Amino acid sequence: MIPVGFINIIHGFTVKGRLFEPARIDEKRMVGYPFKEIETKWQTHWESHKTFSIGEDLDLSRPKYYVLDMFPYPSGDGLHVGHPEGYTASDIIARYKRMRGFNVLHPIGWDAFGLPAEQYALKTGTHPSITTEKNIQRFREQLKSLGFSYDWDREVNTTDPNYYRWTQWIFKQLFNRGLAYQQEKPVWWCEELGTTLANEEVIDGKSEVGGYPCIRRPLRQWVLKITEYADQLLDGLDELDWPTSTKEMQRNWIGRSEGAEIDFRVADSDADKIRVYTTRPDTLFGATYMVLAPEHELVDQISAAGARAAVDRYRDSAAKKSELERTELQKQKTGVFTGAHAINPANGKSIPIWIADYVLAGYGTGAIMAVPAQDQRDWEFAGTYDLPVIRTVEPPANFDGEAYTGDGKIINSDFLDGMTVEAAKAAMIEWLEANGHGERKVNYKLRDWLFSRQRYWGEPFPVVFTDAGATTVEDSELPVILPELEEFKPSGTPEGPLATAKDWLDITLQSGQVARRETNTMPQWAGSCWYYLRYIDPHNPDALVDPEKERYWMPVDLYIGGAEHAVLHLLYARFWHKVLYDAGIISSPEPFAKLVHQGMILGELEFTCYRNRQGEAVSAEHVRDGTDTRNGEELSPDRTADSEVVKLGDGFVLSEQQDIAVEARAHKMSKSRGNVVNPDEVVARYGADAFRLYEMFMGPLEQVKPWNTNGVDGTHRFLNRVWRLFVDNESGNRSSKIVDAVPSDSQRKTLHQTIAKVTEDIESMRFNTSIAALMEFTNTVNKWSSVPKEIAEQFLLLLAPLAPHLAEELWEKLGHNETLAYETWPETLAQYLKDDTLMIAVQVNGKLRAQIEIAADLSEEAVLSLARSDDNVARYLDGKTLRREIYVPGRIVNFVVAN
Repeated sequence: MIPVGFINIIHGFTVKGRLFEPARIDEKRMVGYPFKEIETKWQTHWESHKTFSIGEDLDLSRPKYYVLDMFPYPSGDGLHVGHPEGYTASDIIARYKRMRGFNVLHPIGWDAFGLPAEQYALKTGTHPSITTEKNIQRFREQLKSLGFSYDWDREVNTTDPNYYRWTQWIFKQLFNRGLAYQQEKPVWWCEELGTTLANEEVIDGKSEVGGYPCIRRPLRQWVLKITEYADQLLDGLDELDWPTSTKEMQRNWIGRSEGAEIDFRVADSDADKIRVYTTRPDTLFGATYMVLAPEHELVDQISAAGARAAVDRYRDSAAKKSELERTELQKQKTGVFTGAHAINPANGKSIPIWIADYVLAGYGTGAIMAVPAQDQRDWEFAGTYDLPVIRTVEPPANFDGEAYTGDGKIINSDFLDGMTVEAAKAAMIEWLEANGHGERKVNYKLRDWLFSRQRYWGEPFPVVFTDAGATTVEDSELPVILPELEEFKPSGTPEGPLATAKDWLDITLQSGQVARRETNTMPQWAGSCWYYLRYIDPHNPDALVDPEKERYWMPVDLYIGGAEHAVLHLLYARFWHKVLYDAGIISSPEPFAKLVHQGMILGELEFTCYRNRQGEAVSAEHVRDGTDTRNGEELSPDRTADSEVVKLGDGFVLSEQQDIAVEARAHKMSKSRGNVVNPDEVVARYGADAFRLYEMFMGPLEQVKPWNTNGVDGTHRFLNRVWRLFVDNESGNRSSKIVDAVPSDSQRKTLHQTIAKVTEDIESMRFNTSIAALMEFTNTVNKWSSVPKEIAEQFLLLLAPLAPHLAEELWEKLGHNETLAYETWPETLAQYLKDDTLMIAVQVNGKLRAQIEIAADLSEEAVLSLARSDDNVARYLDGKTLRREIYVPGRIVNFVVAN
């Protein structure tokens, strides 16, 4: 949710502080251009002529450009107006690059496996494949209606066995390289529903459906060893043209740290030593207690008899919480003393061992040494349970906080005293290794990737189990087809629905061995980890991708998608890519050279007027958190209709009480809020070209922006003006204003300055300012008595990537028989970029007294003479002693005088 008073969105568009608004036309006299007929005509033409299909006979001597949208999931709701923003941007670039002579790969497909289709199947009995195909058809129709220049011959679908055959084949490579293994991992289990549940299906420890109790229980899972590639994933970020924030998020997710693993002996016990990892071995003398994860393997062994009941109760409670609830969401730290103690190896002191759910079994060693003086989380826990605190780093003199995590002199630490933190770390690691108490260790926050789902609607694993254990099937047996099930209900066991497919489950191998198939399926991430490779060679039955084609097209030159995928999808795709690279299957170490995140498009502005107990309106500047800042009175929010407000300056006020400012906010589109805008309705009313232009004209691509349907009226009027410039309304033929004449130098200058601006802005993906330049050009050209055809043609080529349907139609009306999709992009002629005249400011003693127009090549002496002769300047120079004349070429003149 963001306030949007700063952006002008009603009928006009702000670009770098300047408001561009297509000039208004008498709507009664204007015949609107027939966008429905035009757009249908050209979409049909592109499809029937396969205009954007690059085929197999490529001229490989030409440069390539691979522009890719993040894989869309075809939901049942279809697109809302926020979805096409990134698709429009990528389409503009694709069309532009074709006109610049590039071979362009611009494909589309569907990331179609996933939980929603399976949930719908459970509710309705409709097979997920039917639901998925219906949703894909809906998405396909919507995307085609917007005129995107996808190569539809390369369309892929992750649920197609011909596609997931290669997903299974990649899993085999991971398995064969030791990067896929099995491990018991906790999952949500609902006894009442008889199924495992995803995190999003469990709320406060209860199932979203039915509200039944759920617990975390260990279950055999497939895990991918992404941690083996942690350093490669970190190092590869340096060379990528990605948003800095995204690269930092990946670095933080991987979380490389250097420290030590330290062994603590359990007092009076034969139990194994407890190993902890810490980035602060220098604080070991301040470790006053230990904490184990409730699931730690030693808890049962070390817990004292008197503590057993409390320990068991606490472990049962922890099993009902998600990892998020145990860490980020947990405000109050809780734990239970096990009754056992460990020996601090630094000083030989006995310290208590607790269990607490803020320590996770899957992170590090599942145990920590707690140093409350140097860690805020440990400080809070120690305060709750009255545990001792020993400072090992001397805080600054004015420090009055709790845990101190900064640098300083080491104290209370025996042989480390007086050292800096960094020196003490090194010394302690050396001491630990010399005395057999620990070792230097590099650790990562990144954990291996849980790759199993107890679901039906996902890729089957190419795995069978025999008496000898797990093995993969032969390549000749791929794909392992997902069996047809009449019932999608849970099996009643943690194995998942595939366990009920008896005819599919048990098989006899070619060797004669009896085997049982894996009943888990792969997560939705699987198919989206490598789809960009299959687009290169989508119909190859013999290989994932042809090596020669891969070498030509990879890496992806431009990847556009939402920032919500900044970590997981991008990290997983990079991991698979690096594995395939190491296996010699592909030639590039990274998949996506340049990444751009489009900003979210929010719903329409919603207006709120606040009222006091008497029903009187209170102006928004006096409102904070629903109260009147002047007297603390609680106010009532009153949803106000658009018709009751008007825009005033940068904000909105009541139309009948313009001294009362109202709150104007836009919110994320959602069905529950009722602010979802369907692009079909906008296209039906204004046309796809107007829709595309508005999406790009709202503001910078990366910026969060509020939607306003009225704003599309502005881009629609602009396109109407273009139509009227080219077409006679009465006959429908070329306008008589378009003439076969040689352009004047002035006309060429206007054109080439526009070419330079639009080209630079499209290259930089500043689409809003490129559209503004085309609007300015149109306004200028409309003032000409006639428009040379050469100028008109060049303008249409500039318009084509942005409003392709109208550009194609007008190109045809100018007498061309072929599509302009592959016409050469206009080149800028430098001689027309220079201004013949300039406006410069003239100051006297630093104060502006005039602005004069000068020839661009005028000499300094002539400029000064012209400035002195200006009537207003002369008035301020008259009778004064001229001490100095300053001329900054092309910008300013300043006369310094004495009174």
